[in-house]
Amino acid sequence: MAEFAGDKKVGQSILGPAETKFKNACVPHIPKCIETYHLTLTTILWSAGTVIFGWLAKENIAWIWGISAMILLQYITDLFDGAVGRYRDTGLVKWGFFMDHFLDFIFSCSLVVAYAMMAPDGMTYYFFGLIICSGAFMVNSFLNFASTNEFEIFFYGIGPTEVRVGYIAMNTIIFFLDTGIFKIWVPVLLIINVIALTFMIWKSQWKLWQIDMEAKKEKDSKAT
Repeated sequence: MAEFAGDKKVGQSILGPAETKFKNACVPHIPKCIETYHLTLTTILWSAGTVIFGWLAKENIAWIWGISAMILLQYITDLFDGAVGRYRDTGLVKWGFFMDHFLDFIFSCSLVVAYAMMAPDGMTYYFFGLIICSGAFMVNSFLNFASTNEFEIFFYGIGPTEVRVGYIAMNTIIFFLDTGIFKIWVPVLLIINVIALTFMIWKSQWKLWQIDMEAKKEKDSKAT
């Protein structure tokens, strides 16, 4: 049976090298009372906070900075939860994989919900499409991992960290231009997501097709 590789991501993001240096420098100094599972479960708090700030931002756009704060805090806890577990050898490898990525999906949904509450009327279906895309990206990664034991979450150097930076930048733009920009931004974002998702699915299925054909060729050669 192959060794579980869910804690070993394939590929690298643009900010990956700097992120790794920062993480390795900080992990030894994290207080021992803060465990890896504490960091993982805080995403529940950040998700709830995101929805609350989205609701408040309907009346006062300044609350959008609260959403940016939730994104930053979720980034920090998500960055260190696995690193703390490996550094202290807590052994929560599969639990961490399951809970970390399940809660990542919950946080992603909370962002869509928050923006949907802030957006002008008539955009419900666009946000519904974004939630579907968010789930489909994760399904693609997990099915690909189940088939190859290689966990890949990067798309041409773009990973979760770069996406978070994009969200914070977008929040800044929304604060200065107001939520009317959603009428342009949301449809464009949905189109980009659909295109990227389509390409990733094509790439995954082609890779698996080749693996299957190689296995069949090897099996046929042994039979002869």
